[in-house]
Amino acid sequence: MNLKCVIKRVQYLQSQFAITFFFSLIVVFSNGLKAQELFPHNEPASNVPKGVLGIRPFYKTYPEVNLLRRMYALRVMYGLLQKLTVMGTISVTNHHGKDLPPDLVTHTHVGAQTNYYTNTIQRGIKYPYKFSGVYLYAKYRFITRDNKNQHFRMAAYADWSNVGVPHDEAEPNLMDDTRGYGGGLITTYLKNHFAVSFTGGFIIPKYYEGFSPDIGGQMIPTKIEYGRAAIYNLSFGYLLLPKTYKSYNQTNINLYVEFIGKSFEAAVVTQYGYMKIPIQTPLLQKGNYVEVHPSIQAVFDSNLRIDLSVGLPLIRRSYARFYPVYYLGIQRYIFPGARKVLIKKAKDRVKRNE
Repeated sequence: MNLKCVIKRVQYLQSQFAITFFFSLIVVFSNGLKAQELFPHNEPASNVPKGVLGIRPFYKTYPEVNLLRRMYALRVMYGLLQKLTVMGTISVTNHHGKDLPPDLVTHTHVGAQTNYYTNTIQRGIKYPYKFSGVYLYAKYRFITRDNKNQHFRMAAYADWSNVGVPHDEAEPNLMDDTRGYGGGLITTYLKNHFAVSFTGGFIIPKYYEGFSPDIGGQMIPTKIEYGRAAIYNLSFGYLLLPKTYKSYNQTNINLYVEFIGKSFEAAVVTQYGYMKIPIQTPLLQKGNYVEVHPSIQAVFDSNLRIDLSVGLPLIRRSYARFYPVYYLGIQRYIFPGARKVLIKKAKDRVKRNE
């Protein structure tokens, strides 16, 4: 073998090593070095790397009287640009019936006058599983300040939902309860094993128009305009293990505490297209609350991620669910675009050196 062939062979091996090294680096960068900011319930200001595809099935459940409410969801994430991540989520739940509940509106008679008002809605009714709809989310990182073992980042996000289920509370939730749109800002700071992130945003829900049975069983045209909302979420993450990195395939154990807060306006209920119903139940009145969600997370081979958390009321409560709320999530990244880019760059380097 002549010297030229030896040089080409060495260059080829170097290119293969570079592919493996940079491929591993992307995995570590997206999951290992920043593992403590992979918050189970809130998005950090960091992005999915460009060309990387993420898959996250997740499950939420809580007890309601004598049954379990459940949500099965599938999220797909993609790094569209270096600073832009897009996501899509579909979900199936047993949270709602085909129509609005029959006890949503009731009435009393005082002489010849009929007084209508919202009623306390019965809980623990068994509903079939229904497809909720599609939830879309986009996040753009516009500030990046990186230093050794720490970084500060800010991102803006926008979300949209076509969920059209007969939701019967004032509180909007674009993921699986109400259609509409929203947006906000995310600020994330990481130093060594600790990360903190704050999300502030808004939700502008769209109304639901359908039918609600009256006392006699007649289907009454009913419209609910849900309350606009402000959200304020604070997340803390701590990388418990490993204490020091030796290889990218080490298992990470992360601990999280996330505070999820929301304030929302009262709902407006209209029947027959003109008659506004007085609101006399907390479920449809304005409100605010803060929940706490402690979580534990394991990340295997810097890619396979498993989240487990429980949610409890901290200040007041949400009337859209009972407590405790249990969450299980699994996530994995796929690297089709990133790997092609790395291979092309390595091959181009070899050709330039021939």
